[in-house]
Amino acid sequence: MCRDSVAGRSYVLEKLEELKMTQRNDRVIVVTEPPAPHKARRSLERQTVCSLDHWSTAGVGSLMEDRETLLAARSEERRTNGHVTWSAHTLESKAVEDFRRRLKYFFMNPCEKYRARGRKPWKLMLQILKIAIITVQLVSFGLSNQMMVTFKDENLMTFRHLFLKEYKDPRLGSYALYTKADVYDHIYYIINRYTRLQNLSVGNLAYESVDGEYSPLSLCQVFYRNSSIDPGNDTFDIDPHVEKDCMSVYPEQLLDNSSLAAPVNFSLDFKRLLSVNIYLNLKTINLQTVRHHELPDCYDFHIMIVFDNRAHSGKIKVDIENDVRIYECRDWNVEGSSGKNNYLLLLLDSVVILACLTSLILCSRSVINGIQLQFEFNIFFHAYYNKNVAWSDRMEFVNGWYILIIVSDTLTIAGSVLKIGIQAKFQTNYDVCSILLGTATMLVWVGVIRYLGFFKKYNLLILTLRAALPNVFRFCCCAIMIYLGYCFCGWIVLGPYHDKFRTFDKVTECLFSLINGDDMYATFLQMRDKTHMVWLFSRLYLYSFISLFIYMVLSLFIAVITDTYETIKHHQQDKEPFSQLQAFIAECRDQPESGRYQTDDDPSTCCLSPCGCFG
Repeated sequence: MCRDSVAGRSYVLEKLEELKMTQRNDRVIVVTEPPAPHKARRSLERQTVCSLDHWSTAGVGSLMEDRETLLAARSEERRTNGHVTWSAHTLESKAVEDFRRRLKYFFMNPCEKYRARGRKPWKLMLQILKIAIITVQLVSFGLSNQMMVTFKDENLMTFRHLFLKEYKDPRLGSYALYTKADVYDHIYYIINRYTRLQNLSVGNLAYESVDGEYSPLSLCQVFYRNSSIDPGNDTFDIDPHVEKDCMSVYPEQLLDNSSLAAPVNFSLDFKRLLSVNIYLNLKTINLQTVRHHELPDCYDFHIMIVFDNRAHSGKIKVDIENDVRIYECRDWNVEGSSGKNNYLLLLLDSVVILACLTSLILCSRSVINGIQLQFEFNIFFHAYYNKNVAWSDRMEFVNGWYILIIVSDTLTIAGSVLKIGIQAKFQTNYDVCSILLGTATMLVWVGVIRYLGFFKKYNLLILTLRAALPNVFRFCCCAIMIYLGYCFCGWIVLGPYHDKFRTFDKVTECLFSLINGDDMYATFLQMRDKTHMVWLFSRLYLYSFISLFIYMVLSLFIAVITDTYETIKHHQQDKEPFSQLQAFIAECRDQPESGRYQTDDDPSTCCLSPCGCFG
């Protein structure tokens, strides 16, 4: 009978332990119990002994009734002594699970959110629409801008061939003069060409008219106020103040080279001369836009021909600079044109602005919600775990893709407004508009990567780019110091002897090309005919730069990215959380289809204080 009592006691203890584990798994109660008072414990022991004695006499059939008695006594003990602590732990556990589920829902992608709550991915659909309409808008503006730029460049080439005597391709060498006779001859040549322009040009060029009178050609010479220079005696006396003297020639004066000396009386003091500037104003109409169903624009060309003698080296460089003003023609008529294309373009721009404004509002709201949730998580984590949230975890709540979309939407709206102004001929700032629309379209297409991240294999690459960016930035900060050192050294030492090192911006471009393996031999070749010391220094300079950056810096740069890729790949294979935030969310095992996310998010129930969360 003693053995039966011992076996019965063991059986009851096993059943009680199984019941306790079942209650743990079902999360009906909290495992951590308040300690029972001494009297209650002795009462429970007496009931256990009685139950075992009863089991030994009544058999296995009465054991279940005794077990119910034990459980009732245990429950009564908890209700009597641990009611407050039991309820607090239950509410605390529910608050933690609800907040964890809320965080997991926040970091779901649009497809998972749709399965979790049936919320349609409006931002996703809007971004897809934006990609289509913004690309169409950019292509339309790009074709128009291309025609404008082509027209300007071709007219500039026309002016060079019209006004520069015996002009040749600039790739064959700079256009320059070396004798006084050539300078006078070229100035007379320009005046003669301008006065007979309409009989010479095959284009639709015309003089600018002001109050019914053609605008004149202005001939200005810039020179030092006083100077006395005698290189033979190694003496000079110069006043560095600059003066400017101008004269005008009207198109009505039909002059030829033989009779220019009388009406155009001017002389040049080449010892004091800094430059001769000739100003011309011409007008034309860009008719090629008619073929593309666009209204032709009128152009004002403000041309300046410069004879540059500032170096006083015996070589006067000649070049043409061109400034353009584009405006709507005063009186126009295109046969068969109804202006329908312009209205369609205006409608497209309006739709783009409306879509981007809607996207801007939605993404701004999402960013604000993320920042608010980040503050709530920080307070929650500090109250429950008595820990501060790491800055990297807090930045997880700020979605960088939304920031990218906000910037893109802002640029698109500004560019679209400028585009409407260009089409309405209120302003003609094509360059600013093209930069805004081009940058916005680039950001829109870069944002497509976010949706590729919904797929696991693509997401690995995106995570690598994001994780490697801080290390890459720090690495570049170190490498740029070495790079700038080489740039300054090459500019100062090799600049006087090498065209590619003549200016600082050329040096940076040349060295960047060398890093990528471009134009190496030509760079070495141009230094062969220099002095021995400069030639030797150029070899040491180029060999050390190429070896350092190609074999070391670039290799380390690739290694930084590769190391980040391997680290992320290892974490994904082992399914290890990267941070406290991810570890906290990973404890939530509820799938989007479980139906547990169907509750409404009420901001008033957010865990803003320890009392509100766990009271």
